[in-house]
Amino acid sequence: MKLIVTGSTGFVATEVIRQALCNPAITSIVALARRATAVPQNAGPRADAAKLKSVVCEDFENYPESVKQELAGADACIWLIAITPSQLKKMPWEEVRKICLDYTVTGLETIAELPRDSAGKPLRFIYTSGSSSERDQSKKPWVLGNYCLMRGEVESRVLDYAKESRGAVEACVAKPGLIDAPGRTGLVMKAVQTVGRSIIGLPKVDVRDIAATLLEQAVKGVEKDTLLNEDLIRIGQKALADEQKDS
Repeated sequence: MKLIVTGSTGFVATEVIRQALCNPAITSIVALARRATAVPQNAGPRADAAKLKSVVCEDFENYPESVKQELAGADACIWLIAITPSQLKKMPWEEVRKICLDYTVTGLETIAELPRDSAGKPLRFIYTSGSSSERDQSKKPWVLGNYCLMRGEVESRVLDYAKESRGAVEACVAKPGLIDAPGRTGLVMKAVQTVGRSIIGLPKVDVRDIAATLLEQAVKGVEKDTLLNEDLIRIGQKALADEQKDS
């Protein structure tokens, strides 16, 4: 199968690509980002680096034909382009909304309209959101309220598009809490995460688990349209355990 991974130079996307390179069910990986995507350094001996194609896109609101040609024929897309809460103060709100909402909707519409080889099978679109995102626009969270409502709006737009596609698109929204990995965070960041988990009640998930879950949904099909943090842990750990048995 042909898989698109957007935001491919990011933290989660790098782990998704690392695992995908070792997955025999995935024959082609299109890594889509603003800059070139390299093979992960820790890809491992089983990784087939030849499957990875780095595609640079400078405008995620207007895809050039050359990029569309590379995306055509995809069976699934794991969408990982977004502005995280830690990045909010670095740019105007209008830019945050454009990247999180407009880029996602435009990307979904663009990819869904491209020709595909697997006729009759839906395009699987896996959107990665956050555990605090709120779809009900009348329920504004007390922490990062506007941001959480906006991310919830994106979730609704993605799921509504799939519902109205008459089976052409199958969508899934992943809602992770704090995403961690061994050795990634220092003492200061770990303290911040501890406070966030205690005060806001944010759950935690290992990057290997969420990456395995996103790939599981893309390759084998969507379990349900919304995966909460505990679902990401459950599915991801089982997928990794099964892979370990087979290797």
